[in-house]
Amino acid sequence: MLETGIQAPSFSLPDQNGNLHTLEEYRGRKVVLYFYPRDNTPGCTKQACSFRDLYPQFMEKGAVVLGVSKDSVASHKKFEEKFGLPFTLLSDPELSCIQAYDVWQEKNMYGKKTMGVVRTTYLIDEQGMIVKAFGKVKAAENPAQMLDEL
Repeated sequence: MLETGIQAPSFSLPDQNGNLHTLEEYRGRKVVLYFYPRDNTPGCTKQACSFRDLYPQFMEKGAVVLGVSKDSVASHKKFEEKFGLPFTLLSDPELSCIQAYDVWQEKNMYGKKTMGVVRTTYLIDEQGMIVKAFGKVKAAENPAQMLDEL
Protein backbone atom coordinates (compact mmCIF):
# COMPACT_ATOMS: atom_id res chain seq x y z
CA MET A 1 0.00 0.00 0.00
CA LEU A 2 1.21 3.51 -0.75
CA GLU A 3 1.99 5.90 2.06
CA THR A 4 0.04 9.02 2.87
CA GLY A 5 1.60 12.39 2.11
CA ILE A 6 2.87 11.45 -1.34
CA GLN A 7 1.66 12.45 -4.79
CA ALA A 8 -0.90 9.94 -6.04
CA PRO A 9 0.31 8.09 -9.16
CA SER A 10 -1.20 9.36 -12.39
CA PHE A 11 -3.37 7.10 -14.52
CA SER A 12 -5.29 7.08 -17.78
CA LEU A 13 -7.97 4.38 -17.86
CA PRO A 14 -11.26 3.78 -19.70
CA ASP A 15 -14.54 3.84 -17.80
CA GLN A 16 -17.61 1.63 -18.23
CA ASN A 17 -18.55 3.67 -21.33
CA GLY A 18 -15.09 3.54 -22.91
CA ASN A 19 -14.24 7.16 -22.03
CA LEU A 20 -10.69 7.82 -20.78
CA HIS A 21 -10.17 9.31 -17.32
CA THR A 22 -7.00 10.70 -15.77
CA LEU A 23 -6.35 11.61 -12.15
CA GLU A 24 -5.39 15.12 -13.28
CA GLU A 25 -8.91 15.87 -14.52
CA TYR A 26 -10.13 15.67 -10.92
CA ARG A 27 -7.74 18.31 -9.54
CA GLY A 28 -9.63 20.66 -7.28
CA ARG A 29 -11.86 17.85 -5.99
CA LYS A 30 -11.32 15.13 -3.40
CA VAL A 31 -11.13 11.67 -4.93
CA VAL A 32 -12.15 8.41 -3.27
CA LEU A 33 -10.21 5.87 -5.33
CA TYR A 34 -11.19 2.34 -4.42
CA PHE A 35 -9.69 -0.86 -5.79
CA TYR A 36 -11.75 -4.02 -5.74
CA PRO A 37 -11.14 -7.60 -6.97
CA ARG A 38 -14.02 -8.30 -9.36
CA ASP A 39 -17.40 -7.15 -10.69
CA ASN A 40 -20.50 -9.08 -9.58
CA THR A 41 -18.92 -10.89 -6.64
CA PRO A 42 -20.65 -10.71 -3.25
CA GLY A 43 -18.16 -8.44 -1.45
CA CYS A 44 -17.55 -6.18 -4.42
CA THR A 45 -21.28 -5.82 -5.02
CA LYS A 46 -21.86 -4.89 -1.35
CA GLN A 47 -19.12 -2.27 -1.53
CA ALA A 48 -20.34 -0.78 -4.84
CA CYS A 49 -23.97 -0.68 -3.67
CA SER A 50 -22.95 1.02 -0.41
CA PHE A 51 -21.05 3.66 -2.42
CA ARG A 52 -24.18 3.98 -4.60
CA ASP A 53 -26.45 4.45 -1.60
CA LEU A 54 -24.18 7.10 -0.06
CA TYR A 55 -23.29 8.74 -3.38
CA PRO A 56 -25.46 11.87 -2.85
CA GLN A 57 -23.54 12.54 0.38
CA PHE A 58 -20.19 12.18 -1.43
CA MET A 59 -21.46 14.66 -4.01
CA GLU A 60 -22.55 17.09 -1.27
CA LYS A 61 -19.01 16.99 0.11
CA GLY A 62 -17.58 17.66 -3.36
CA ALA A 63 -15.90 14.27 -3.66
CA VAL A 64 -15.74 12.01 -6.68
CA VAL A 65 -15.87 8.20 -6.32
CA LEU A 66 -13.82 6.06 -8.72
CA GLY A 67 -13.83 2.25 -8.59
CA VAL A 68 -10.97 0.33 -10.22
CA SER A 69 -10.64 -3.36 -11.06
CA LYS A 70 -9.01 -5.42 -13.80
CA ASP A 71 -12.42 -6.25 -15.29
CA SER A 72 -13.17 -5.20 -18.86
CA VAL A 73 -15.12 -2.12 -19.95
CA ALA A 74 -18.00 -4.43 -20.96
CA SER A 75 -18.01 -6.14 -17.54
CA HIS A 76 -18.06 -2.75 -15.81
CA LYS A 77 -20.98 -1.63 -17.99
CA LYS A 78 -23.04 -4.69 -17.03
CA PHE A 79 -22.13 -4.18 -13.34
CA GLU A 80 -23.12 -0.50 -13.50
CA GLU A 81 -26.45 -1.24 -15.20
CA LYS A 82 -27.36 -4.22 -13.01
CA PHE A 83 -26.95 -2.24 -9.77
CA GLY A 84 -27.64 1.33 -10.93
CA LEU A 85 -24.17 2.58 -10.01
CA PRO A 86 -23.93 6.38 -10.41
CA PHE A 87 -20.14 6.64 -10.24
CA THR A 88 -17.24 5.87 -12.56
CA LEU A 89 -15.77 2.37 -12.82
CA LEU A 90 -12.31 2.23 -14.36
CA SER A 91 -11.03 -0.77 -16.27
CA ASP A 92 -7.37 -1.75 -15.72
CA PRO A 93 -6.80 -5.16 -17.38
CA GLU A 94 -3.10 -4.32 -17.90
CA LEU A 95 -2.77 -3.71 -14.13
CA SER A 96 -0.91 -0.41 -14.70
CA CYS A 97 -2.87 1.59 -12.11
CA ILE A 98 -3.43 -1.41 -9.84
CA GLN A 99 0.32 -2.02 -9.62
CA ALA A 100 1.17 1.71 -9.35
CA TYR A 101 -1.05 1.88 -6.25
CA ASP A 102 0.52 -1.31 -4.84
CA VAL A 103 -2.71 -3.28 -4.55
CA TRP A 104 -1.69 -6.28 -6.74
CA GLN A 105 -0.45 -8.68 -4.09
CA GLU A 106 -0.21 -12.31 -3.16
CA LYS A 107 -3.43 -13.56 -1.57
CA ASN A 108 -4.18 -16.80 0.20
CA MET A 109 -7.49 -18.25 -1.01
CA TYR A 110 -8.47 -21.49 0.67
CA GLY A 111 -4.85 -22.45 1.20
CA LYS A 112 -3.84 -21.62 -2.39
CA LYS A 113 -1.57 -18.65 -3.03
CA THR A 114 -2.64 -16.46 -5.95
CA MET A 115 -2.02 -12.91 -7.12
CA GLY A 116 -4.94 -10.52 -6.99
CA VAL A 117 -6.29 -7.12 -6.04
CA VAL A 118 -6.33 -6.45 -2.31
CA ARG A 119 -9.41 -4.35 -1.51
CA THR A 120 -7.89 -0.93 -0.82
CA THR A 121 -9.21 2.63 -0.75
CA TYR A 122 -7.27 5.88 -1.07
CA LEU A 123 -8.48 9.39 -0.30
CA ILE A 124 -6.73 11.87 -2.58
CA ASP A 125 -6.94 15.61 -1.90
CA GLU A 126 -7.60 18.48 -4.30
CA GLN A 127 -3.88 18.73 -5.17
CA GLY A 128 -3.50 15.04 -5.96
CA MET A 129 -1.85 14.02 -2.68
CA ILE A 130 -2.74 10.79 -0.86
CA VAL A 131 -4.15 11.90 2.50
CA LYS A 132 -5.60 8.56 3.70
CA ALA A 133 -4.93 4.96 2.75
CA PHE A 134 -6.98 1.99 3.92
CA GLY A 135 -5.86 -1.56 3.12
CA LYS A 136 -7.81 -4.80 3.38
CA VAL A 137 -11.01 -2.84 3.96
CA LYS A 138 -14.34 -4.43 4.85
CA ALA A 139 -16.48 -4.14 1.73
CA ALA A 140 -19.79 -3.17 3.34
CA GLU A 141 -18.27 -0.71 5.83
CA ASN A 142 -15.74 1.05 3.59
CA PRO A 143 -18.05 3.60 1.91
CA ALA A 144 -19.36 4.96 5.25
CA GLN A 145 -15.80 4.99 6.59
CA MET A 146 -14.68 7.08 3.60
CA LEU A 147 -17.60 9.46 3.99
CA ASP A 148 -16.52 10.04 7.60
CA GLU A 149 -13.02 10.88 6.38
CA LEU A 150 -14.20 13.69 4.09
